[in-house]
Amino acid sequence: MENENISVDVTARLQALSERLAADADDEMALIERGRLYWALGKRSEAINDYLAAQKINPNGDAKQLLKATYEILDFYNKDLYNP
Repeated sequence: MENENISVDVTARLQALSERLAADADDEMALIERGRLYWALGKRSEAINDYLAAQKINPNGDAKQLLKATYEILDFYNKDLYNP
């Protein structure tokens, strides 16, 4: 039951952020917040797209660090997982 409420809240928040960005596509903080929500939902490419758009608006803003962390996570390789 609680997971359903969280899902509804996240979906509603995503909708609100998308509407906000439709009105103002250069809202850096809305892009970052929506990217974080996408990342939490496992929608990696959508999150990266939002971070890239936010970084285009402000090259030295929070999105720069988020992109760095995102790429580090995606590039992680543990050789022990593949060589039992």
